[in-house]
Amino acid sequence: MTIRLPDFKGGFRAYEPREEPFAATPGTPFTSRTVFSAAHVVADPFADATPDSPAAVDWDATLAFRRHLWSHGLGVAEAMDTAQRGMGLDWAGAAELIRRSAAEARSVGGLIACGVGTDQLTGPATLDEVRAAYEEQLALVEESGAQAILMASRALAAAARSPEDYLEVYGHLLRQATEPVVLHWLGPMFDPALEGYWGSSDLDAATDTFLQVIAAHPDKVDGIKVSLLEARREIDIRRRLPQGVRCYTGDDFNYPELIAGDEQGFSHALLGIFDPLGPLAAEAVRVLDTGDAKGFRELLDPTVELSRHLFQAPTRFYKTGVVFLAWLAGHQSHFTMVGGLQSARSLPHFARAYELADGLGLFPDPKQAEERMKNLLSLYGVTQ
Repeated sequence: MTIRLPDFKGGFRAYEPREEPFAATPGTPFTSRTVFSAAHVVADPFADATPDSPAAVDWDATLAFRRHLWSHGLGVAEAMDTAQRGMGLDWAGAAELIRRSAAEARSVGGLIACGVGTDQLTGPATLDEVRAAYEEQLALVEESGAQAILMASRALAAAARSPEDYLEVYGHLLRQATEPVVLHWLGPMFDPALEGYWGSSDLDAATDTFLQVIAAHPDKVDGIKVSLLEARREIDIRRRLPQGVRCYTGDDFNYPELIAGDEQGFSHALLGIFDPLGPLAAEAVRVLDTGDAKGFRELLDPTVELSRHLFQAPTRFYKTGVVFLAWLAGHQSHFTMVGGLQSARSLPHFARAYELADGLGLFPDPKQAEERMKNLLSLYGVTQ
């Protein structure tokens, strides 16, 4: 039985869906790598909400998805850009998400780290206001019992006038943090407002400033998350880190090679693509736990084509594909997103995402995924 899918040239192609899903079983956390999945939120499809109104979240489905990730041994990176921080989810919604997810993590023994930013600032801000916003969010995350991830700040990017401003703001926050944090460098391909972060558009100069922050406070930095989609730069940064500071790859284009590592080290992971790849990614890391790097790559390398498809430019809209696949996989009953972001990708993009994900066996019920794909196609006027 085939399904008629639109291509990128205005035509159609026949695709024969996979009959059996990838066989993955839940398991305990990993021994060789620390792995976080940056998880999406599930919108409430019945709320009377507009794209510019506060997000209406289906909390039951949102927390159920986190339990799914924890059941496979993955950690949850909460309230990151995957959850549409700054793209539909405001600080009030993010704060509620952090409180609920941290409580859920305690109840099931799940690993959780939460994003700390400055998105309660809605206009131009001074450096003092940026510091205060960071402090407010850091306090909430620490009170929830979760690890803090200091995210890149649009407000800081706009207010800073030199690398020294970044050194001062981050130094102040690290001195205040009660436990070691993860520093997140998010590139402008994910958020154009972050161009020139760390005080320079020259990545070599920005890297030096980033490393200077860490070197000044190594006891307060558990690790860094690098989301620049440049494997060579991440490896260079990784090799220059102080002893004991981890590198968590955020490179959704090159993650298998970065996690596998080389003779001089490896990256842990904090990835948006591990939202749809959860069970398969977990199985691959368990293979790596046995020392079988070749088997790890054999499982994970075939997923890169899907990841590069979802994260293609404009990269910030990768969230649409993540939620689309969660719907096809049965983790939510609808394809609706906060902020109306379900409209951010084209029908051919969805069709290719379905084809690639189905080929990997990511859908627990392939027939259900096929029917849902057909329903979406019918809304666009595509007959089978």
